Amino acid sequence: QVQLAESGGGLVQAGGSLRLSCAASGRTLSSYTMGWFRQVPGKEREFVAHISRSGGSTYYADSVKGRFTISRDNAKNTVTLQMNSLKPEDTAVYFCAADQRVHTMVMNTRPAAYDYWGQGTQVTVSS
Repeated sequence: QVQLAESGGGLVQAGGSLRLSCAASGRTLSSYTMGWFRQVPGKEREFVAHISRSGGSTYYADSVKGRFTISRDNAKNTVTLQMNSLKPEDTAVYFCAADQRVHTMVMNTRPAAYDYWGQGTQVTVSS
């Protein structure tokens, strides 16, 4: 299996930026579609972005388009979420996920498509 570990979360003011990283171990990330999700207490896990195995294709939730950028570096076995123009509603625990199977772009917006998850990192945006 692959182990995922998120880092980079923290407290930031509205309008600020954070960069989250996800480091993988156990297996190389090149064979996985990678996604970012977020979750707040009492709510279901919400799709943020995903990126194809080669990094050639990305897909974003409407709520983060133009503000967040997902990228990957397969040589370093990492995936990154650059978050700009942060809003209080971006406050959540952010999770990195890996999908070992071939799914459609729409299916990869759903948590059930993913096989492995990190522990999550807290992002808090103050107003």
